[in-house]
Amino acid sequence: METLSVKIKIGDREYPMKVKVEDEAKIRHAGKLINDKIKRYREEFGLDDKQDLLAMAAFDCMVESMEQDKVNSDDSEMIKATIAKVNRQLTDLL
Repeated sequence: METLSVKIKIGDREYPMKVKVEDEAKIRHAGKLINDKIKRYREEFGLDDKQDLLAMAAFDCMVESMEQDKVNSDDSEMIKATIAKVNRQLTDLL
């Protein structure tokens, strides 16, 4: 496993980290998304306090994660129901 040293800038601070080479683009993209959220909150609400901006970005990310978890759970249930239906149909045919 090859690692790469990178610095990710989030809200005017740089954070050094070691990441897998194959994860570098994903890590940089995550940093960009966080900075975009911070910028949006700064412009939308006129906030300058870094802690408030980071807290709001973190909250927003958590809400998005929870929504995605719900979608994934609903999809899983739908897939299970479809597989059960297909199994019943196959059993009936046999």
